[in-house]
Amino acid sequence: MTRFVKRGGKIWIRVFPDKPVTKKPAETRMGKGKGAPDHWVAVVRPGKILFGDGRRRAGGSTEAMRLASHKLPLRTTLVKRDMAH
Repeated sequence: MTRFVKRGGKIWIRVFPDKPVTKKPAETRMGKGKGAPDHWVAVVRPGKILFGDGRRRAGGSTEAMRLASHKLPLRTTLVKRDMAH
């Protein structure tokens, strides 16, 4: 998305990974606690807006969002500001 938009606008990522996922080391016996945080994830429920942009004209942002949706492992729809209210 940022490559397509270049200097034409700003893009906001509206999700933040704030949930830790723990993992125990390999070849460790059972027990002795939960394990250290391994990585962080963001829980994305249906209906959550993932990206926002600051462009006024819709032509370029529609194409940028379409290109981004091909990279995501879930089905997405484009919601415009007049549709959100």
